[in-house]
Amino acid sequence: DTSLTEVNSFSPSVPISPSSMINQYKFEDGPELRDLFITVDDPESHITAIETFITYRVVTKTTRGEFDSSEYEVRRRYQDFLWLKSKLEEAHPTLIIPPLPEKFIMKGMVERFSDEFIETRRKALHKFLNRIADHPTLTFNEDFKIFLIAQAWELSSHKKQGPGLLSRMGQTVRAVASSVRGAVKNRPEMFTEMNNYMETFSQKINLLDKIAHRIYKEERDYCNEMKEYGPIHTLWSASEEAIGDSLKGLASCIDRCCRATERRMAGLSEHLLPMLHEYVLYSDILMGVLKRRDQIQGELDSKVDALANKKTEKDLFSEEIGKLEDKVERANNALKADWDRWKQNMQWDMRSAFTNVAENNLRYYEE
Repeated sequence: DTSLTEVNSFSPSVPISPSSMINQYKFEDGPELRDLFITVDDPESHITAIETFITYRVVTKTTRGEFDSSEYEVRRRYQDFLWLKSKLEEAHPTLIIPPLPEKFIMKGMVERFSDEFIETRRKALHKFLNRIADHPTLTFNEDFKIFLIAQAWELSSHKKQGPGLLSRMGQTVRAVASSVRGAVKNRPEMFTEMNNYMETFSQKINLLDKIAHRIYKEERDYCNEMKEYGPIHTLWSASEEAIGDSLKGLASCIDRCCRATERRMAGLSEHLLPMLHEYVLYSDILMGVLKRRDQIQGELDSKVDALANKKTEKDLFSEEIGKLEDKVERANNALKADWDRWKQNMQWDMRSAFTNVAENNLRYYEE
């Protein structure tokens, strides 16, 4: 109960019915506004001398003029999705890039390459691409377009055209220099509030994730015990003529309870657990985005300090400071817009998932 109350603190105070939530959500993702539809399906296992991996079919349908065709079909493996995510982060350091499922299985719930694991990953990859497609900026990223339309050899060739070694070293040096500088002196108050919000959100979402997995495990153990008791009562009825019918009725009741519990578990595993885990990953992503914004701010602050301390000639850095000020402003504006969009989607996802859990529980206890 405490955890559910805490989650509600992230949501608007006005109650929203499930139907109005759907209507509220459609303003952004309604089919009439979309011109890019992506499906991830048909996983295939590949076994080579050095590795075993899964590829997924990515089907894209679009009406956009910048695409040469209206439909594309390609196959992608997990490392291709990782490449896309890194390119998006590189091109848009202060936008909130959707999370990918981890390379290895989470929480040890299922074995790697099992049907359940592959299906869980397929759904996560499908959601990853569609969140990008629905994003007002990321959807027009050139690397995203190439990911959707290039054949395997074309994508491999494009990957090799990444930034040169010196460029990567320069980025690393600047990042390290910014990170060791300490707290940003001139950080706007709203970004301090974002940091505080995410610290609290991270604690709460991780707690909810743990609680949800514990509930799922307890339900699974309970269901496994019931599966043992049903046949026992059926066998017992054969040797107790006087109460045989009652024992058979009890066995049937246990069987119905077992099926109802399995349906409730399916609801948890299909809706609540993936949503909570996705936002556990989002919390790490948001903290990274805020840190990158601070690094850009720190780079500007260091130049301004150098100028104030007369460590360099004014003309030498005045132009660079102007460019950095523009860069900080662009980064701030990008993050502000993405932050509002992310919070709105998060609140809808939370409400939708917990409403679904409540409805499943009602059906379960009615049964």
